[in-house]
Amino acid sequence: MIEITDLQKIGVGLAGFGVFFLFLGVLFFFDGGLLAIGNILFLSGLALVIGLERTFRFFFQSHKLKATGFFVGGMVVVLVGWPLVGMCVETYGFFLLFRGFFPVAINFLRRVPVIGTLLSLPGINSFVSRFEDHNQMV
Repeated sequence: MIEITDLQKIGVGLAGFGVFFLFLGVLFFFDGGLLAIGNILFLSGLALVIGLERTFRFFFQSHKLKATGFFVGGMVVVLVGWPLVGMCVETYGFFLLFRGFFPVAINFLRRVPVIGTLLSLPGINSFVSRFEDHNQMV
């Protein structure tokens, strides 16, 4: 079993709070303050979970520079005061950055009892299958 350090546990908590604040920011009609706090917490949590060097290497790989530009650019646009546009740009960058991880996450979710049943419903299954196939082709 993989041992998890205390810093990694804190990082998971920070990333979770970051996602929560991002959700609240979207829920409260793209509140810029909540979105900025969510972005900062998510990135700091990610850095604590996988380490600063690996975080830097992940974001600045040569084939991910465009995605990193969109992701960081979206954060800057949110901080400047255009949260709706910034979140759209940031979401696009997020999907470009993490698209290799989505098939793994979907396969994991298929094994979860209630969620796996929902993912096997006809309409949802065809959508998720197209999403997995598209990610494997890229």
